[in-house]
Amino acid sequence: MPLDPHVSRFLDMMALGNSDGITLDARREGLRGLARLAGLTAENVTTRDIVLPGPGGPLVLRLYAPDGSAGGPGLVYLHGGGLVTGDLDTHEGICRVLAEAGGLRVVSVDYRLAPEHPFPAAFDDALAATDWVAARADEFGIDPARLGIGGDSAGAGLAARVCQERRGGPIRAQLLICPVLDVHGAYPSRRDFAHGYFLDEATIRRDLAACGPEAAPPSPRLSPLLEANLAGLPPARIHTAEFDPVRDEGAAYAERLERAGVEVVHSGHAGMIHFFYGLGRLVPRGKPILSDIARDFGSCLRRAPFQPAFEESYHVPA
Repeated sequence: MPLDPHVSRFLDMMALGNSDGITLDARREGLRGLARLAGLTAENVTTRDIVLPGPGGPLVLRLYAPDGSAGGPGLVYLHGGGLVTGDLDTHEGICRVLAEAGGLRVVSVDYRLAPEHPFPAAFDDALAATDWVAARADEFGIDPARLGIGGDSAGAGLAARVCQERRGGPIRAQLLICPVLDVHGAYPSRRDFAHGYFLDEATIRRDLAACGPEAAPPSPRLSPLLEANLAGLPPARIHTAEFDPVRDEGAAYAERLERAGVEVVHSGHAGMIHFFYGLGRLVPRGKPILSDIARDFGSCLRRAPFQPAFEESYHVPA
């Protein structure tokens, strides 16, 4: 399928700006500005911020609760941004839609970013926040038997690794949206969409370098696709975009999970690019897809026992 016409216009708009040599501060502000421009939101959601003692100091969480909901399934959410950008506000709209459409109590984590806090600071915060929410699920109005974890882009990679580290623990399902699962990988999609598709290869390389020396050697801690044993992981919902450089990593992880006996549903979204789910009014198809993602994951957390499944809605070339 060709690029969605709204995606194509968005990419043309992005091409008018020159990102070469942009500072990290400017890039962070640019993502905040993009979130404001996108205008993604859901109104019937109440929020409150919670501060917990984290491994590197106070760690802020934001709870999103659907209006009228006394409790139910929960989702610990880890935002994208290459582990160097993104925050609670840049992903506010995404979390609101997930909470409202999915009937989920979403807990977004404001984990530490590189280069100020080199890897594995982000992962340590993700793990600490997940453990905290799991241990105090009732304080968040979350059914402890219905706790999931998820994220987008680099945050999805963190979520996948938390599942691996806490295998057999409290996490009942994982939601990985356009996940970065092998930062050192050389997949066809990394070559085919290396330039001009919002997320580019140069940005991936810069972000990796910014994460510090512990991110340099290939390791499952930063690249969960490298984990040798995937057996016993919680059911996964993996969403990839057709024109995304990290598309093939998500597909490869879905296939490996299936071979390991893990329930996985891989949905490939035709005509879409990385971060399409956060582009709101700029890409009108994005919000309905995100709402469908939320409803499906909410259903996944509510049902038991889990049944194996695997599907893919577009063909990924070998």
